[in-house]
Amino acid sequence: MDLEAVRTYVAVAEAGQFQKAATDLAITQQAVSKRIAGLERDLGVRLFTRTPRGAEPTIDGQAFLPHARALLRAADRAAASVRTGRRPLRVDVINSRGAASRLMRDFHRAHPDVELDIVMLLDIESAVAAIRSGSVDASFRAVAMPGRPLPEDLTAVRVVDEPLHLLTGPGHALAAARAVPLADLAGHRIWMPGLLPGSEWGAYYASLADEFGLTIESTGPNFGSDALLDTIADTPALATFMGEDTRLVWPTGHGLRRIPVTDPVPVYPHSLLHHRDDPHPALPALRAHLAAAATAAPAGAWVPSWAR
Repeated sequence: MDLEAVRTYVAVAEAGQFQKAATDLAITQQAVSKRIAGLERDLGVRLFTRTPRGAEPTIDGQAFLPHARALLRAADRAAASVRTGRRPLRVDVINSRGAASRLMRDFHRAHPDVELDIVMLLDIESAVAAIRSGSVDASFRAVAMPGRPLPEDLTAVRVVDEPLHLLTGPGHALAAARAVPLADLAGHRIWMPGLLPGSEWGAYYASLADEFGLTIESTGPNFGSDALLDTIADTPALATFMGEDTRLVWPTGHGLRRIPVTDPVPVYPHSLLHHRDDPHPALPALRAHLAAAATAAPAGAWVPSWAR
């Protein structure tokens, strides 16, 4: 159905005259007549009856009028949803409990006038495709993966290096430690069922395990953070890594411990990924906010060689 014909029909119905509608739409009366005739052919009904005073909707025209108005409102909303400057800034944060989510909450507090649409895409391929298609404006990723260069039309800006903590249950051998050197984790079982082969976090932890001789297991189904916390609390032989900014709530009876890892401090490198030509007016504000909020990584912090 031709939306311009529908718009012309509504204009005639409201004006009561073909000539008045033509003036309102800045087109000729002949163009108005052609659009109405085409719409009547598409619908298979007559929409107007000519009168001495102009034109009045037929019974079918009266029935069609509220639907035509609704159709035009929906079309206008659809266009506004993707019009730069009028749609929300769409940002992928991977999950709702990590550093990226915290950074976006801080940005929202600092810029409450910027409308945001937060999404959570699982893998970097989906994030890159979404940015290149324009369905999202930016994504927080550890993007510098070995053998996977960014497309030339995308750019990445390092925004935060997040220190890792060791999470243990109360019966773990390291539960009483105030900090634990990274080398001392060799021989301990670290369980991370959310590690996906080919993901950027999978590559990060594989590099960490290789360099420091760690045992990082990803066996078993990933039932989510609650099941992970239950297992860590009840299994003295297991621990897991957790980002310093990760916010989780667990029952008091779990007795879980968050222990900073040191000597060196392993940090997870978060970058903001976006298209070089993304025109959204709020994107520069987000980049400036993240640059101002950036904190230096601890001296001697460890990141994989491919992320330096």
